[in-house]
Amino acid sequence: MIKVARDLEAQALSLPRRARARLAQRLISSLDPTVEAGVDKLWLQEAERRLRELQSGKVTAIPAEKVLRKARVALR
Repeated sequence: MIKVARDLEAQALSLPRRARARLAQRLISSLDPTVEAGVDKLWLQEAERRLRELQSGKVTAIPAEKVLRKARVALR
C-alpha cells in the first residue's frame, strides 16, 4: 500500500499545475463528505464576481507582500 501511495504521489506531482490543483481539491473534498455539493459552485461564483470587480476597476488589488506583512504584524 505504501508503494502504491508513493507511486501515486509521484504521478500527481508530475501533473501540470492546474491538474494538480484540481486533484488536490477533489482529494480534500473527499475527506469531508458532509460538505454540500453547492458550496463549490458558490465559491466559483464568488471568485468570478471578485475577478469582474478587479477587471472593471471597481476595486484595487493589494500586493500579496503587503497583505502578508500586515498579517505577520497582526499575529505578533
